[in-house]
Amino acid sequence: MSKKEFLVLRGTLKGHNGWVTSLATSPALPNILLSGSRDKTLITWKLTGDEQQFGVPVRSFKGHSHIVQDCTLTLNGKFALSASWDKTLRLWNVETGDCINRFVGHKSDVMSVSIDTSDTQIVSASRDKTVKVWNTHGDCVVTLLGHNDWVSHARIAPKENADEPPCVITAGMDKVVKVWNLSSFTIEADFIGHNNYVNSVRPSPDGSIFASACKDGQIILWNLNERAAMYTLDAKDEVFAVAFSPNRYWLTAATADGIKIFDLQQRTVVDDLKPEFVGYSKAQEPYAISLVWSADGQTLFAGYTDNVIRAWQVMTAN
Repeated sequence: MSKKEFLVLRGTLKGHNGWVTSLATSPALPNILLSGSRDKTLITWKLTGDEQQFGVPVRSFKGHSHIVQDCTLTLNGKFALSASWDKTLRLWNVETGDCINRFVGHKSDVMSVSIDTSDTQIVSASRDKTVKVWNTHGDCVVTLLGHNDWVSHARIAPKENADEPPCVITAGMDKVVKVWNLSSFTIEADFIGHNNYVNSVRPSPDGSIFASACKDGQIILWNLNERAAMYTLDAKDEVFAVAFSPNRYWLTAATADGIKIFDLQQRTVVDDLKPEFVGYSKAQEPYAISLVWSADGQTLFAGYTDNVIRAWQVMTAN
């Protein structure tokens, strides 16, 4: 009999005073979690695994004057990047909490930030309809034009072959997913298929496929090399974020009605995570809007609209 895997709520992290909009982990720092919030700050957490308090806040990163919408960590975990509605990006020293550089140039809210594995190219997406590529000194290298509405999300896809130029996947309110070559700064392909706003794009750990998630609940899985749609998953409700498991063939989706775990081989929902919310009516219950897996794939972190981060752990049953 095969063992069934499922997720169990193991603890919470409390410290933000606004929705937890983004989360990031780094393989180099397995005991650290980074979060960004509508309270204009970022927090690094030291993970304890304790059920009462799964992590303790180590440092608060302050400087943005508006909502922090997205954040990421460099591969070595030494630096953090944040994107804010104050129209800027910031580069931070994780250990000290100091802001090293501000990235100024967007004309509207910055919705997303991503950095390549060599820690040299930074990509941002904005409500000004542009995607910008920056160096780590805060200089804008190029502005990518092609979207005709707000760009909500951008993610650099990893490459198995180091000789291949990296590409960035972008999407937003114009319903089109675009893939750009980060060497020539040209559009490689338009991925057409969504009928509503695209809230989130996420490449798989090996960069061979990616998922794009939509306001109407549709998640499309695309083959990045063949530039074609593979199949569609229906989350039944608006999807705010998606995340591939690093070591299982799973895709997790944060929706307005809980976190759904899709088995990508069966193309079915294998788990639906809904914590108990005390003191809320059904209509007002908080929901998850950000997701990240630990590097070992054993813990899923989710940021909620009640300002709390919840940690779900993979358990096995016979």
